[in-house]
Amino acid sequence: MAVSKSTFNEELKDWVISILIAVVLAFFIRYFIVELYMVEGPSMRPTLVSGERLVVNKFLYRFKAPQRGEVVVFRYPRDPSRDFIKRVIGVPGDTIEVKDGHVIRNGQILDEPYILERTRGSYAAAKVPEGHIFAMGDNRNNSEDSRFKDVGFVPYELIKGKAMVIFWPFDHIKSLP
Repeated sequence: MAVSKSTFNEELKDWVISILIAVVLAFFIRYFIVELYMVEGPSMRPTLVSGERLVVNKFLYRFKAPQRGEVVVFRYPRDPSRDFIKRVIGVPGDTIEVKDGHVIRNGQILDEPYILERTRGSYAAAKVPEGHIFAMGDNRNNSEDSRFKDVGFVPYELIKGKAMVIFWPFDHIKSLP
């Protein structure tokens, strides 16, 4: 059976269009909806460990503000080429303080079953400004987070998205709060 030149050209054209659509769709999803990240470092232990891979929802915060307890990815304020992953501890209007081994939000000691040990050091009471969050790593004693001047309150515009799911390694698969 012979294939005509026009049939071959039409089939080639269909393939090229299909590939272009797939590339445009992948680009759109990657830059506007979800992105994959790999955890590096110990600052979110035990919730996240180095080498785990996450799906981060980049679309969600276009419609709602980050909420307390969510795990977010944001650009490091001093070097926008670096990303940090931390837990939202305070939202606009909250007063955050670290004292006597506890994180205190609005005068209440937080119940934090996701941390390994009490928080060392102190942080004077400070109110989270509008359009910002206060973020901390779950491994409080080994985390560069909002307690430090170079991070501070994280503006919404630096937040890249909400960590939704650990998908690798397979024995670690779980959704995040």
